[in-house]
Amino acid sequence: MTTLTSHPSAEAGLGAPSRPRKPVHRLAAWPVTGILLLYPLWWALGLGVLIFFLAAVPMAWSLIRHRAAGHVVKLPPGFLLWLLFLATVGFGLFTLGADPAGTVPGTWSSRSVSYAFRLGGYGALTVLLIYAGNLERRVLTQERFVRLLAWLFAVTVAGGVLGMAAPRFEFTAPFELLLPAHVRHDGFVQSLVHPTAAQIMNLLGGETPRPGAPWGYTNTWGNNVCLLAGWLAVAGFCLARRRHTKFAAAATLLIAVVPIVYSLNRGLWIGLGVMAVYVAVRLALKGRVAALGLVAVVTVGLAVALAVTPLGDVVNARVDDGKSNGVRMYTTQKALTGMWESPLIGFGSTRSTIGGRNSIAVGESSSCARCGNFTIGGNGQLWQLLYAHGLLGTLSYIGFFLAGLWRFRRDASPIGLAGSAALVSGFAAMLWYNALVTPLALTFLAYAVLWRNQQKGFSER
Repeated sequence: MTTLTSHPSAEAGLGAPSRPRKPVHRLAAWPVTGILLLYPLWWALGLGVLIFFLAAVPMAWSLIRHRAAGHVVKLPPGFLLWLLFLATVGFGLFTLGADPAGTVPGTWSSRSVSYAFRLGGYGALTVLLIYAGNLERRVLTQERFVRLLAWLFAVTVAGGVLGMAAPRFEFTAPFELLLPAHVRHDGFVQSLVHPTAAQIMNLLGGETPRPGAPWGYTNTWGNNVCLLAGWLAVAGFCLARRRHTKFAAAATLLIAVVPIVYSLNRGLWIGLGVMAVYVAVRLALKGRVAALGLVAVVTVGLAVALAVTPLGDVVNARVDDGKSNGVRMYTTQKALTGMWESPLIGFGSTRSTIGGRNSIAVGESSSCARCGNFTIGGNGQLWQLLYAHGLLGTLSYIGFFLAGLWRFRRDASPIGLAGSAALVSGFAAMLWYNALVTPLALTFLAYAVLWRNQQKGFSER
């Protein structure tokens, strides 16, 4: 009787038909690392905002290959709500041609560019969220992820100092030079590709420089300071192993106080306060009541510093100067009343008012750029969502981030607190800041860090 035994050649597949192996494909960290680590370079090249659109292409292709290789592509908690929001934005294509009451008449084609930019921005950042959340920790550890975000805070502070020291600093970026002249000089394109250190605004009785680098607008700068501040605190005081790293983090936070005050950004000041109270309450609920005392001590310390330094005069002057309040209230009212003309999916994009607050005959001119034709939905993400994407888009957008906060509510680690505080600051910022592009990108990265903190099966190193 013949006994069948295995033969080395058969085990190696030499004597039997070989089985096709599944292709091995791992997501690489370089798209996320490249965006964050090299952001000053992208800004200098004129690709600051656009880098998120460009990087979405290789990230999307890599996710497709990853899925084709048999790997599971995980989706963040509440992602169906985000898909509903994206679908609502998509349906807005059919309402672009509408002229709501009290707005400047336009055409579908005249509004298609801004609509395409917003749709592309939401799509590109969705890819960023999914990609970052699916990166294995052996490829990008949580510690390195946090340090990259902390680095970006330091870059933001440096940009704020530059805006104070050289407010009129600007230059023509290489990418800007590649554009046709009629495109290059368009105001919207300039905001994307032309590096500037600050915005010069008429506040406090004269021209006042407000930091903007490397984010373009001073409001975006303030929003991003809120979104990134927690990561510097975690990287500098919780993850740091060397004394000089903690010293550098403390020095960066102290330096940051100056451009934060001189930015005259009341939304930034409120946002930082909201974050501090949120973290203190979370810690107190975990039995660390001393956190509330720490917030009180820091508050008193800031009050003393403002009282004995020129920073206090700046804050008082800004509180007393409310030139933008009237315009904000006017455009908010227009957004709320206009929403009811298309309450479900909105108008797809923003609109400009006919005239100004006092008369429809008063409009924007070369001698008075802020006399009229205000953008409805340009004074805060909440008002833009309600007006451009209706109640369906607004509720699904907010619901997605609420679902994340609920899912991560038990994560009281330093990383968990910093991430959830960033999401909370985003809710406060919705009242006066617009999210596209970089604030939403940083919010999504905070979401991804929280999400990765919850996932199992990843090796930390």
